[in-house]
Amino acid sequence: MRSEVSLAHERALWDSGARVVAGIDEVGRGALAGPVSVGICALVPCDTWPDGLADSKQLTPLRRVAMAKELATYGVARAVAHASAVEIDELGIVGALRLAGLRGLATLAADGVVVDAILLDGTHDWLSAPAADLFATRSGVDAIASLVPGAPAVPPVTMVVKGDGRCASIAAGSVLAKVERDALMTDADSAHPDYGWERNKGYGAPVHLEALRALGPSPLHRLSWSLPARQA
Repeated sequence: MRSEVSLAHERALWDSGARVVAGIDEVGRGALAGPVSVGICALVPCDTWPDGLADSKQLTPLRRVAMAKELATYGVARAVAHASAVEIDELGIVGALRLAGLRGLATLAADGVVVDAILLDGTHDWLSAPAADLFATRSGVDAIASLVPGAPAVPPVTMVVKGDGRCASIAAGSVLAKVERDALMTDADSAHPDYGWERNKGYGAPVHLEALRALGPSPLHRLSWSLPARQA
């Protein structure tokens, strides 16, 4: 059964003084290959959302693509940003998620959109710099933020459990990120067809695992992950 999204969480932030509220979700965290992607949809006070908007996992591929087209004009700004497999290996998945999120916020800032508050799907805030930042240099510089010229300071973040099925802004970010990442993996399949990415999008489907055992990893695989070993 498809869950119904609403603007209840967004409205609570608008009522508390925020003007621009951004919903954020990630796609690709658990994949073995390809980027991790972060979708952002920024809203100002409104009362509507596209009919049928839901968590991207609850929509068929064709419906997701159609919904992404509808979302192209929803809200005041939208962005999808990525961190590559190499960056995931270098920074870890949490650092890579933060890198992609900051890239997305920088895109909004470059378009003149300043986000006042964020709704983030899940229970763990991977976007804000930790109080004792593991990624800070000895000089105190935020090493991940320094990789993103123009990245704004992260505004207050509110976590929403299963937010991609509850908040219109998060659901929108989920759909946008899923559609763009799926397209990237479909394109990558043409260069690396043995892994079945057109269908599995880099996740650990049987055909993907079998290809890893037969061929070893490609340049798009996350080498720091526990990939199946190539069999002689």
